Amino acid sequence: MALLLPLIVFIGMYFLILRPQQKRMKERERMVRAAAIGDEVATVGGVIGIIVAVEEGDAVVALEVDEDVELRVQRRSIGEIITKSSDLQDDVASDDVASDDVASDGDDDKNDD
Repeated sequence: MALLLPLIVFIGMYFLILRPQQKRMKERERMVRAAAIGDEVATVGGVIGIIVAVEEGDAVVALEVDEDVELRVQRRSIGEIITKSSDLQDDVASDDVASDDVASDGDDDKNDD
């Protein structure tokens, strides 16, 4: 009976602290592995850039932080993915369609006069 209380406390700590931490670590690992060329990322040090190359067996990435300025960082130093390259392509495509609509609306007004 005296051993039951420490066992219950250990099980409670496992489900309240250790298990959620393991889930967060696995989620972060998946996110870091999913980072690909063209993604805009922020490192844990606060550097924001776009991945332009993957080097040394996928352990190092090159970030373009400004025109003609690239930094090589370890992949594990990526803190978050700000925008995925596929999201950027979708945004550019939707912006092109929107600008075409605006341009065509302006042309219609000129033809009415």
